[in-house]
Amino acid sequence: MMSKLQLEELGRQIVDAAYQVHYELGPGLLESAYQKCLVYELRSRGIEVIEEVEMPVNYKEVEIDVGYRVDLLVANEVIVELKAVIEMKPVFMAQIITYLRLSENSLGYLINFNVKKIKDGIKRVVNDL
Repeated sequence: MMSKLQLEELGRQIVDAAYQVHYELGPGLLESAYQKCLVYELRSRGIEVIEEVEMPVNYKEVEIDVGYRVDLLVANEVIVELKAVIEMKPVFMAQIITYLRLSENSLGYLINFNVKKIKDGIKRVVNDL
């Protein structure tokens, strides 16, 4: 498990990588294009990234695979959910909050690339365990 300082630095790297991808590509592409480019950008910085991580639901003593997938798990610590939508819906925030709770991770980012300025598309989410 990372220290708070290490986790914050990792978060800064994720945000900076998202800025770089958005600068290069701009808005208007499919989510899958941004995902592949963000993975490339993070890995080029030496950061471990796993795509489409299964997120089972634990109900009582049973683990149930219901098909949920986290877009990116960065350094086994940070969940990143990507969007390329015109309007962010409250359900997107609920989704990442739930993923953080289910995974017991404390930091996540909800990133929408379909914005004029990427700073308007990045939401930092903290799960106070």
